[in-house]
Amino acid sequence: RRMIPRPPAVHDLRGHSAVVTSVEVHPLYTIAVSGSEDGTIKVWDHESGEYFRTLKGHTNSIHGLSFTPTGSHLASASSDLSVKIWDFNTYTCVRTLRGHDHTISSVLFLPGPLSLFASGLSSAGNDTSEGSSAGEPTSSGTGIDSSLTGSQFLVSASRDTTVKFWDVETGFCDATISDHTDWVRCLAVRPESNSTPASSTTSSTTAANEEAVATSTTTASLLATAGNDRAIMVYDAESRKKICELRGHDHVVETLAFLTCAPPAKSSKDSGTKITSEERRRKDEIRDYLASGSRDRTVKLWSVKAASCLMSFEAHENWVRGVLIHPNGRFIISCGDDRSIRVFDIKANRCLRTIDAAHAHFVSSIAMHHTLPVLVSGSVDTTVKCWQLD
Repeated sequence: RRMIPRPPAVHDLRGHSAVVTSVEVHPLYTIAVSGSEDGTIKVWDHESGEYFRTLKGHTNSIHGLSFTPTGSHLASASSDLSVKIWDFNTYTCVRTLRGHDHTISSVLFLPGPLSLFASGLSSAGNDTSEGSSAGEPTSSGTGIDSSLTGSQFLVSASRDTTVKFWDVETGFCDATISDHTDWVRCLAVRPESNSTPASSTTSSTTAANEEAVATSTTTASLLATAGNDRAIMVYDAESRKKICELRGHDHVVETLAFLTCAPPAKSSKDSGTKITSEERRRKDEIRDYLASGSRDRTVKLWSVKAASCLMSFEAHENWVRGVLIHPNGRFIISCGDDRSIRVFDIKANRCLRTIDAAHAHFVSSIAMHHTLPVLVSGSVDTTVKCWQLD
Protein backbone atom coordinates (compact mmCIF):
# COMPACT_ATOMS: atom_id res chain seq x y z
CA ARG A 1 0.00 0.00 0.00
CA ARG A 2 1.31 3.39 -0.97
CA MET A 3 -0.64 5.26 1.70
CA ILE A 4 -1.65 8.20 -0.45
CA PRO A 5 -4.97 10.09 -0.21
CA ARG A 6 -7.93 8.94 -2.28
CA PRO A 7 -11.38 10.44 -2.84
CA PRO A 8 -13.97 10.79 -1.51
CA ALA A 9 -13.17 12.54 1.77
CA VAL A 10 -14.20 10.50 4.81
CA HIS A 11 -15.19 13.57 6.84
CA ASP A 12 -16.35 17.04 5.86
CA LEU A 13 -15.96 19.15 8.99
CA ARG A 14 -18.04 22.32 9.18
CA GLY A 15 -18.12 25.02 11.81
CA HIS A 16 -15.86 27.88 10.76
CA SER A 17 -17.58 31.02 9.51
CA ALA A 18 -14.69 32.12 7.28
CA VAL A 19 -11.73 30.85 5.24
CA VAL A 20 -9.77 27.99 6.86
CA THR A 21 -6.14 29.09 6.56
CA SER A 22 -4.29 26.39 8.44
CA VAL A 23 -4.68 22.77 9.55
CA GLU A 24 -2.43 20.66 11.75
CA VAL A 25 -2.56 17.14 13.21
CA HIS A 26 -1.69 16.18 16.78
CA PRO A 27 1.52 14.09 17.01
CA LEU A 28 0.01 11.49 19.37
CA TYR A 29 -3.80 11.56 19.26
CA THR A 30 -6.35 11.38 16.45
CA ILE A 31 -6.88 15.12 16.74
CA ALA A 32 -6.80 17.76 14.03
CA VAL A 33 -6.92 21.52 14.57
CA SER A 34 -7.95 24.21 12.12
CA GLY A 35 -7.32 27.95 12.17
CA SER A 36 -9.49 30.43 10.34
CA GLU A 37 -9.97 34.02 9.28
CA ASP A 38 -12.88 33.97 11.78
CA GLY A 39 -10.18 34.24 14.50
CA THR A 40 -10.94 30.86 16.07
CA ILE A 41 -9.17 27.51 16.31
CA LYS A 42 -11.37 24.44 16.17
CA VAL A 43 -10.41 21.03 17.54
CA TRP A 44 -11.70 17.90 15.80
CA ASP A 45 -11.29 14.13 15.99
CA HIS A 46 -10.10 13.23 12.50
CA GLU A 47 -10.99 9.55 12.99
CA SER A 48 -14.62 9.96 14.06
CA GLY A 49 -15.21 13.36 12.47
CA GLU A 50 -16.38 14.67 15.83
CA TYR A 51 -16.13 18.34 16.79
CA PHE A 52 -14.46 18.88 20.18
CA ARG A 53 -14.21 22.55 20.97
CA THR A 54 -13.29 26.05 19.85
CA LEU A 55 -10.30 28.03 21.15
CA LYS A 56 -11.00 31.75 21.24
CA GLY A 57 -8.57 34.54 22.03
CA HIS A 58 -7.25 35.99 18.80
CA THR A 59 -8.87 39.19 17.55
CA ASN A 60 -8.03 38.70 13.88
CA SER A 61 -7.33 36.00 11.27
CA ILE A 62 -5.24 33.00 12.23
CA HIS A 63 -2.55 32.04 9.70
CA GLY A 64 -0.47 29.30 11.28
CA LEU A 65 -0.66 26.47 13.82
CA SER A 66 1.98 24.20 15.33
CA PHE A 67 2.02 21.49 17.99
CA THR A 68 4.96 20.87 20.30
CA PRO A 69 6.77 17.58 19.54
CA THR A 70 4.99 15.98 22.52
CA GLY A 71 1.60 17.49 21.66
CA SER A 72 1.42 19.20 25.08
CA HIS A 73 0.86 22.68 23.62
CA LEU A 74 -0.36 24.35 20.44
CA ALA A 75 0.91 27.65 19.04
CA SER A 76 -1.15 29.92 16.79
CA ALA A 77 -0.05 32.91 14.69
CA SER A 78 -2.37 35.74 13.78
CA SER A 79 -2.88 39.07 12.01
CA ASP A 80 -3.51 40.52 15.48
CA LEU A 81 0.32 40.65 15.77
CA SER A 82 0.46 37.94 18.42
CA VAL A 83 1.46 34.31 18.79
CA LYS A 84 -0.57 32.45 21.39
CA ILE A 85 0.47 29.26 23.16
CA TRP A 86 -2.38 27.00 24.26
CA ASP A 87 -2.13 24.26 26.90
CA PHE A 88 -3.62 21.21 25.20
CA ASN A 89 -4.72 19.61 28.46
CA THR A 90 -6.80 22.54 29.65
CA TYR A 91 -7.38 24.17 26.23
CA THR A 92 -6.49 27.55 27.72
CA CYS A 93 -4.15 30.21 26.38
CA VAL A 94 -1.13 30.24 28.70
CA ARG A 95 0.99 32.80 26.87
CA THR A 96 0.74 35.59 24.31
CA LEU A 97 3.93 36.58 22.51
CA ARG A 98 4.18 40.06 21.02
CA GLY A 99 7.02 41.67 19.09
CA HIS A 100 6.22 41.52 15.37
CA ASP A 101 5.10 44.72 13.63
CA HIS A 102 2.84 43.10 11.05
CA THR A 103 0.80 39.97 10.28
CA ILE A 104 2.37 36.75 11.60
CA SER A 105 2.06 34.17 8.84
CA SER A 106 3.61 31.06 10.27
CA VAL A 107 4.70 29.56 13.56
CA LEU A 108 6.64 26.40 14.44
CA PHE A 109 8.00 24.76 17.57
CA LEU A 110 11.62 23.73 17.08
CA PRO A 111 12.10 20.17 18.36
CA GLY A 112 14.58 20.36 21.23
CA PRO A 113 17.97 18.66 21.12
CA LEU A 114 17.79 14.90 21.64
CA SER A 115 19.38 15.36 25.08
CA LEU A 116 16.19 17.16 26.09
CA PHE A 117 14.18 14.00 25.48
CA ALA A 118 16.82 11.71 26.90
CA SER A 119 17.19 13.48 30.21
CA GLY A 120 13.56 14.48 30.51
CA LEU A 121 14.90 17.66 32.06
CA SER A 122 16.30 20.57 30.12
CA SER A 123 19.36 22.34 31.35
CA ALA A 124 17.64 25.54 30.34
CA GLY A 125 14.86 24.69 32.74
CA ASN A 126 17.38 24.14 35.51
CA ASP A 127 19.16 27.40 34.80
CA THR A 128 16.03 29.51 34.94
CA SER A 129 14.81 27.94 38.15
CA GLU A 130 18.22 28.27 39.79
CA GLY A 131 18.57 31.85 38.68
CA SER A 132 15.05 33.05 39.40
CA SER A 133 14.97 35.84 41.94
CA ALA A 134 12.99 35.64 45.17
CA GLY A 135 9.27 36.09 44.75
CA GLU A 136 9.27 34.74 41.20
CA PRO A 137 7.68 31.39 40.33
CA THR A 138 10.49 28.88 39.81
CA SER A 139 9.41 27.86 36.32
CA SER A 140 9.97 31.35 35.02
CA GLY A 141 7.79 33.01 32.41
CA THR A 142 5.20 30.80 30.79
CA GLY A 143 5.25 28.02 33.35
CA ILE A 144 5.95 25.82 30.30
CA ASP A 145 8.66 23.28 31.00
CA SER A 146 10.64 22.47 27.86
CA SER A 147 11.17 18.89 29.02
CA LEU A 148 7.38 18.53 28.88
CA THR A 149 7.01 20.17 25.47
CA GLY A 150 10.11 18.66 23.87
CA SER A 151 10.87 22.14 22.57
CA GLN A 152 12.88 25.06 23.89
CA PHE A 153 12.15 27.50 21.07
CA LEU A 154 9.28 28.66 18.95
CA VAL A 155 9.89 30.33 15.57
CA SER A 156 7.56 32.83 13.90
CA ALA A 157 7.59 34.41 10.44
CA SER A 158 6.00 37.74 9.66
CA ARG A 159 5.03 40.26 7.02
CA ASP A 160 7.43 42.62 8.85
CA THR A 161 10.16 40.63 6.94
CA THR A 162 11.62 39.05 10.09
CA VAL A 163 11.81 35.59 11.60
CA LYS A 164 11.85 35.51 15.41
CA PHE A 165 12.99 32.85 17.87
CA TRP A 166 11.07 32.80 21.16
CA ASP A 167 12.16 31.08 24.37
CA VAL A 168 9.25 28.78 25.22
CA GLU A 169 9.94 28.86 28.97
CA THR A 170 10.39 32.62 29.43
CA GLY A 171 8.26 33.88 26.56
CA PHE A 172 11.04 36.30 25.54
CA CYS A 173 12.22 36.88 21.98
CA ASP A 174 15.65 35.24 21.88
CA ALA A 175 16.77 36.29 18.39
CA THR A 176 15.55 37.95 15.21
CA ILE A 177 16.66 37.05 11.69
CA SER A 178 16.30 39.78 9.07
CA ASP A 179 17.72 38.11 5.94
CA HIS A 180 14.52 38.40 3.89
CA THR A 181 13.64 41.61 2.06
CA ASP A 182 9.87 41.08 2.01
CA TRP A 183 7.00 39.26 3.72
CA VAL A 184 8.13 35.91 5.21
CA ARG A 185 5.19 33.57 4.69
CA CYS A 186 6.30 30.06 5.55
CA LEU A 187 8.58 28.00 7.75
CA ALA A 188 9.68 24.37 7.86
CA VAL A 189 11.73 22.57 10.47
CA ARG A 190 13.68 19.34 10.42
CA PRO A 191 14.44 17.72 13.78
CA GLU A 192 17.96 16.70 14.74
CA SER A 193 18.87 13.18 13.67
CA ASN A 194 19.91 10.66 16.30
CA SER A 195 22.15 8.79 13.89
CA THR A 196 25.49 9.38 12.25
CA PRO A 197 25.30 9.77 8.49
CA ALA A 198 26.71 7.14 6.18
CA SER A 199 30.06 8.42 5.02
CA SER A 200 33.33 7.25 3.61
CA THR A 201 36.43 7.81 5.70
CA THR A 202 38.43 10.77 4.40
CA SER A 203 42.00 11.80 5.03
CA SER A 204 42.58 15.25 3.59
CA THR A 205 41.54 18.31 5.61
CA THR A 206 39.37 19.82 2.87
CA ALA A 207 37.53 16.53 2.58
CA ALA A 208 37.22 16.48 6.36
CA ASN A 209 35.78 19.99 6.30
CA GLU A 210 33.34 19.07 3.58
CA GLU A 211 32.49 16.00 5.61
CA ALA A 212 31.76 18.20 8.64
CA VAL A 213 29.44 20.37 6.58
CA ALA A 214 27.77 17.32 5.08
CA THR A 215 27.38 15.82 8.55
CA SER A 216 25.81 18.99 9.93
CA THR A 217 23.36 19.20 7.04
CA THR A 218 22.51 15.51 7.47
CA THR A 219 22.10 15.29 11.24
CA ALA A 220 21.50 18.87 12.42
CA SER A 221 18.16 20.42 13.14
CA LEU A 222 17.33 22.74 10.23
CA LEU A 223 14.99 25.67 9.74
CA ALA A 224 13.84 26.84 6.31
CA THR A 225 12.11 30.17 5.62
CA ALA A 226 10.58 31.70 2.48
CA GLY A 227 8.05 34.21 1.19
CA ASN A 228 7.53 37.12 -1.17
CA ASP A 229 11.20 37.66 -2.04
CA ARG A 230 11.20 34.16 -3.63
CA ALA A 231 14.39 33.08 -1.82
CA ILE A 232 14.38 30.03 0.42
CA MET A 233 16.83 30.42 3.32
CA VAL A 234 18.02 27.35 5.24
CA TYR A 235 19.58 27.70 8.71
CA ASP A 236 21.17 25.48 11.30
CA ALA A 237 18.36 25.77 13.86
CA GLU A 238 20.71 25.64 16.83
CA SER A 239 23.48 28.03 15.78
CA ARG A 240 21.02 30.01 13.59
CA LYS A 241 23.71 30.36 10.95
CA LYS A 242 22.57 30.37 7.35
CA ILE A 243 23.57 27.16 5.53
CA CYS A 244 22.30 27.99 2.07
CA GLU A 245 19.97 30.07 -0.04
CA LEU A 246 17.82 28.34 -2.67
CA ARG A 247 16.56 30.30 -5.66
CA GLY A 248 14.46 29.17 -8.59
CA HIS A 249 10.84 30.16 -8.00
CA ASP A 250 9.47 32.99 -10.16
CA HIS A 251 6.81 34.13 -7.71
CA VAL A 252 5.94 34.19 -4.00
CA VAL A 253 6.86 30.99 -2.13
CA GLU A 254 3.75 30.02 -0.17
CA THR A 255 4.77 26.79 1.51
CA LEU A 256 7.77 24.67 2.59
CA ALA A 257 8.17 21.17 4.01
CA PHE A 258 10.86 18.78 5.12
CA LEU A 259 10.13 15.05 5.43
CA THR A 260 7.05 14.32 7.56
CA CYS A 261 8.58 12.38 10.44
CA ALA A 262 8.01 11.36 14.03
CA PRO A 263 9.02 13.83 16.74
CA PRO A 264 12.53 13.09 18.10
CA ALA A 265 11.07 11.87 21.41
CA LYS A 266 9.60 8.90 19.60
CA SER A 267 12.32 8.27 17.05
CA SER A 268 15.12 8.28 19.64
CA LYS A 269 13.70 5.06 21.10
CA ASP A 270 14.02 3.30 17.76
CA SER A 271 17.74 3.96 17.46
CA GLY A 272 18.60 0.47 18.73
CA THR A 273 17.52 -1.16 15.47
CA LYS A 274 20.42 -1.91 13.14
CA ILE A 275 20.03 -0.80 9.55
CA THR A 276 22.16 -1.53 6.51
CA SER A 277 24.41 1.09 4.96
CA GLU A 278 22.07 1.18 1.94
CA GLU A 279 19.08 1.89 4.20
CA ARG A 280 21.14 4.48 6.03
CA ARG A 281 22.08 6.16 2.72
CA ARG A 282 18.43 6.19 1.65
CA LYS A 283 17.39 7.63 5.02
CA ASP A 284 19.97 10.41 4.72
CA GLU A 285 18.86 11.11 1.16
CA ILE A 286 15.20 11.67 2.06
CA ARG A 287 16.14 13.58 5.22
CA ASP A 288 17.98 16.00 2.94
CA TYR A 289 14.81 16.75 0.92
CA LEU A 290 13.06 20.11 1.14
CA ALA A 291 9.86 20.75 -0.84
CA SER A 292 8.44 24.14 -1.77
CA GLY A 293 5.24 25.37 -3.40
CA SER A 294 4.79 28.72 -5.09
CA ARG A 295 2.43 31.11 -6.82
CA ASP A 296 4.44 30.26 -9.97
CA ARG A 297 2.29 27.06 -9.88
CA THR A 298 5.26 24.76 -9.36
CA VAL A 299 6.22 22.33 -6.63
CA LYS A 300 9.99 22.04 -6.33
CA LEU A 301 12.11 19.44 -4.55
CA TRP A 302 15.51 20.60 -3.27
CA SER A 303 18.60 18.97 -1.83
CA VAL A 304 19.80 21.02 1.12
CA LYS A 305 23.22 19.39 1.10
CA ALA A 306 23.79 20.16 -2.58
CA ALA A 307 21.89 23.48 -2.29
CA SER A 308 20.20 22.70 -5.58
CA CYS A 309 16.82 21.95 -7.12
CA LEU A 310 16.39 18.23 -7.82
CA MET A 311 13.10 18.49 -9.73
CA SER A 312 10.18 20.75 -10.48
CA PHE A 313 6.56 19.58 -10.90
CA GLU A 314 4.27 21.75 -13.02
CA ALA A 315 0.91 20.00 -12.76
CA HIS A 316 -0.99 22.65 -10.77
CA GLU A 317 -3.10 25.11 -12.72
CA ASN A 318 -3.01 27.85 -10.10
CA TRP A 319 -1.07 28.94 -7.00
CA VAL A 320 0.34 26.11 -4.87
CA ARG A 321 -0.63 26.73 -1.24
CA GLY A 322 0.47 23.64 0.69
CA VAL A 323 3.13 20.93 0.33
CA LEU A 324 4.35 18.03 2.41
CA ILE A 325 6.78 15.18 1.89
CA HIS A 326 5.25 11.78 2.57
CA PRO A 327 6.77 9.95 5.59
CA ASN A 328 8.16 7.25 3.26
CA GLY A 329 10.08 9.86 1.26
CA ARG A 330 8.63 8.65 -2.04
CA PHE A 331 5.89 11.21 -2.61
CA ILE A 332 5.18 14.92 -2.38
CA ILE A 333 1.56 15.87 -1.67
CA SER A 334 0.39 19.37 -2.55
CA CYS A 335 -2.73 21.49 -2.67
CA GLY A 336 -3.61 24.77 -4.26
CA ASP A 337 -5.95 27.33 -5.74
CA ASP A 338 -6.90 24.97 -8.59
CA ARG A 339 -8.94 23.25 -5.81
CA SER A 340 -6.94 20.04 -6.21
CA ILE A 341 -4.82 17.83 -4.00
CA ARG A 342 -2.01 16.21 -5.98
CA VAL A 343 0.43 13.39 -5.29
CA PHE A 344 3.80 13.47 -7.04
CA ASP A 345 6.03 10.42 -7.37
CA ILE A 346 9.60 11.59 -6.71
CA LYS A 347 11.38 8.63 -8.32
CA ALA A 348 9.21 8.65 -11.44
CA ASN A 349 9.22 12.46 -11.51
CA ARG A 350 5.52 12.66 -12.38
CA CYS A 351 2.07 13.42 -10.99
CA LEU A 352 0.76 10.10 -9.70
CA ARG A 353 -2.71 11.07 -8.47
CA THR A 354 -4.95 14.11 -8.67
CA ILE A 355 -7.98 14.69 -6.49
CA ASP A 356 -9.81 17.28 -8.57
CA ALA A 357 -12.34 19.55 -6.84
CA ALA A 358 -11.09 18.32 -3.47
CA HIS A 359 -12.94 21.34 -2.05
CA ALA A 360 -15.53 23.73 -3.47
CA HIS A 361 -12.95 26.55 -3.36
CA PHE A 362 -9.17 27.07 -3.07
CA VAL A 363 -7.41 24.45 -0.93
CA SER A 364 -5.32 26.52 1.49
CA SER A 365 -3.61 23.99 3.70
CA ILE A 366 -2.82 20.28 4.17
CA ALA A 367 -1.36 18.26 7.04
CA MET A 368 -0.49 14.63 7.49
CA HIS A 369 0.34 12.40 10.44
CA HIS A 370 3.71 10.63 10.46
CA THR A 371 2.12 7.19 11.03
CA LEU A 372 -1.70 7.39 11.15
CA PRO A 373 -3.31 6.95 7.73
CA VAL A 374 -4.88 10.40 7.45
CA LEU A 375 -4.49 13.59 5.47
CA VAL A 376 -6.37 16.73 6.54
CA SER A 377 -7.09 19.70 4.27
CA GLY A 378 -8.51 23.17 4.86
CA SER A 379 -10.14 25.46 2.34
CA VAL A 380 -11.44 28.89 1.48
CA ASP A 381 -14.86 27.14 1.39
CA THR A 382 -14.64 27.21 5.27
CA THR A 383 -14.52 23.42 5.58
CA VAL A 384 -11.93 20.94 6.81
CA LYS A 385 -11.79 17.54 5.13
CA CYS A 386 -10.19 14.26 6.23
CA TRP A 387 -8.89 11.90 3.57
CA GLN A 388 -8.13 8.24 3.97
CA LEU A 389 -4.82 6.92 2.71
CA ASP A 390 -4.54 3.72 0.72
